[in-house]
Amino acid sequence: MPKVKRQRSCIACRMQDDKVKLHRIVRDSEGHVRFDPAGNAPGRGAYVCSQECFAKVMKSHRLNAALKTTVSKEDYEAIANGLNQALASEEEEN
Repeated sequence: MPKVKRQRSCIACRMQDDKVKLHRIVRDSEGHVRFDPAGNAPGRGAYVCSQECFAKVMKSHRLNAALKTTVSKEDYEAIANGLNQALASEEEEN
């Protein structure tokens, strides 16, 4: 039986894509919110497809609803830095 690819949706634009092509943000069991570069950390996750969509999420605070918590400004900045690093490393690979 062929392996089924897991589809996830970007919380900003609602585009569906394979889990490995989207970028995950996670709230762990202690309530800490962070960027999950590997995409497999335990906790409640939300996905964004691009830096532009993350900017929309920051402006609209959709991450609060998706992760069922209040995300601080410092957390948004840390997530943005992690996302930028992940996107830069993807560009280097291509």
